[in-house]
Amino acid sequence: MLMEEINEEHGQEQINKSEDTIIYIRNDPVMQSAIELLPILGNKKKVILRAVGNSIPNAVAVANIITEKMLHGNSKVQKIKLDTEAAAGIGRMTSNIEIILVKI
Repeated sequence: MLMEEINEEHGQEQINKSEDTIIYIRNDPVMQSAIELLPILGNKKKVILRAVGNSIPNAVAVANIITEKMLHGNSKVQKIKLDTEAAAGIGRMTSNIEIILVKI
C-alpha cells in the first residue's frame, strides 16, 4: 500500500516543504500503486515518488503509467534524481530514486 506523507522534515534538498506530497513506492503491484496515486495527484499539483533498491523499477513503472497512460497530456515528469548511499560500517551501497510528477 502507498504511504502518503507531507514532507515536513527531510534532510536533503529543500523543495517547498509544506506543499510536497511524498509517496514511497514499495514492492506492491505496479498497477495498484498507480491507481492509488491517481486521486492523490488529482488533489495536488506535484507529487514526489521515492523508492529504494529493488523498488526502483516499480517507481519508474508507476511514473510511466501515470504520465503516459492515465494522465496522458495532463501530467509530466518534472525531474528525476538518482542517488546511492553507503550503509554505515558495512560498506554496502543502496540506490534510491526520486521522481517528481506535476500536473500541467
